[in-house]
Amino acid sequence: METRIGLGYDLHRLVEGRKLFIGGVEIPYIKGLGGHSDADCLIHAVCDALLGAISGADIGELFPDSDPRYRGVSSSELLKTVMDLVRKKGYKISNVDTIIIAEEPKMSPFKDEIRESLSKIMGIDKDRVGVKAKTNEGLGELGRKEGIASFATVLIQKER
Repeated sequence: METRIGLGYDLHRLVEGRKLFIGGVEIPYIKGLGGHSDADCLIHAVCDALLGAISGADIGELFPDSDPRYRGVSSSELLKTVMDLVRKKGYKISNVDTIIIAEEPKMSPFKDEIRESLSKIMGIDKDRVGVKAKTNEGLGELGRKEGIASFATVLIQKER
């Protein structure tokens, strides 16, 4: 059975006047992530990991910020579209592992809800989704609470 791996990364600046979405979950906080869509950096990293695994375009090519159709769109909808591409290529997800890097707000209390959200969006069992929450130990832009970053890796297999 053919197996492929993909790696994704995304980073967005924290800004005033926006809601904060991570992994399809609204996180209570005084700021949100700035971007053309809802700027859910965790879902964007997962999308790029999946697109990389199928040798597809990256998320910026597939959903350009110059296209008004994607202004304010829920990143969950983008992930559903990416999942359709994965399935059309004949693959299924073996597992997804993610890291959220944020000084604030603390992400640990939301890890289980994020795992549940991602598993529902992707149509896979929750035990196939890993979510880890880290800080940047006060270093750099992330450490100064200027943004949130995420990494994702996926393993996909060709369906029989």
